[in-house]
Amino acid sequence: MTWVAIIIAGAMLAYANGANDNFKGVATLFGSGTTNHRRALAWATATTLLGSLCAVWLAGELLGRFSGKGIVPDTFTGEPTFAMAVALGAGLTVLLATRIGMPISTTHALVGALTGAAIASAAVVDWELLASKFFVPLLLSPLIAIVSAMLLYPMFRAARKSLGITSNTCFCVGVETIETLPGINTELAVVRAETLSTSLGTPVTCEQQYSGRLLGVNCDAALDAAHFGSAGLMSFARGLNDTPKIAAFFLIAPQMTPIGALAICGVSIAIGGVLSSRRVAETMSHRITPMNAGQGFTANLITALTVLGASRLGLPVSTTHVSCGSLYGMGTVTRQARWGSISKILLAWAVTLPLAALIAAVSSLLLS
Repeated sequence: MTWVAIIIAGAMLAYANGANDNFKGVATLFGSGTTNHRRALAWATATTLLGSLCAVWLAGELLGRFSGKGIVPDTFTGEPTFAMAVALGAGLTVLLATRIGMPISTTHALVGALTGAAIASAAVVDWELLASKFFVPLLLSPLIAIVSAMLLYPMFRAARKSLGITSNTCFCVGVETIETLPGINTELAVVRAETLSTSLGTPVTCEQQYSGRLLGVNCDAALDAAHFGSAGLMSFARGLNDTPKIAAFFLIAPQMTPIGALAICGVSIAIGGVLSSRRVAETMSHRITPMNAGQGFTANLITALTVLGASRLGLPVSTTHVSCGSLYGMGTVTRQARWGSISKILLAWAVTLPLAALIAAVSSLLLS
């Protein structure tokens, strides 16, 4: 029965991860109006599950790293009660954040829970290893994403303009275009749409489109395809990086194989994303910064490349921190960042580690 409890606790953690993290890869698709919530969620679920299943070949080193081996003595990492305390600490923290719509890092919660359970168990913690292998990647990765977005997006925008591709905002009632304005930002477009809605007495929607052709290809259609591709790549990278961290818990059960652990995690993550991701989806898509398709594509590309590179090197970065970092950088460049929402997210990040540590420590004492 102990092994069943471990599998249930691990599945709960995977479900919480999916609920809080699954939509982050496609938040720019929804936020920019490139597609609706249902299609974005379906794309995120499929590509994240593919990343989860590929993790056994491409990110196997993370399986060992998140078992806790080397950070605390092996006598603790192999204990079912220790593993359950870590899973409960991280899982309950992520579920609470999901409930209030805050995008936090499962990786961050896991590190906090691992630390709290170790302290409660009187285990000797290798703080130097914990800092170098976990805290440093977690702190540096969002900074890298912010700087990358601030540098890369102006380069992409300048390249677009030099190629003669123009940006227009279209205002529509249903499928009928009633007005087109060149080059206004997202916030002004929303204000204009509200004004038109009031004057016409019917809802007016707005979306940004690109006009022009490159190598004979319609730029607007090409950008939408690239945007979907970057969102899928980011979701794949998230599944690849996050699944091994959770699957490590299942491997304490002697009958469990790495493939089986990753499969259970992947399915649980997918279910969590489908059933419980809506509130975090709204925060990521609409409350950090307004965005258009080009900005969303750039943010996704930066996040995907950063997380894929980290997974290949066995570095446990946070997809949440990286994706939010790229959006923060984008909002800074466009001067449309919503700092009120961003400050709340940063506060949630600061609370994540101590809260997960506290819950894991209490769980460890109760289970013991």
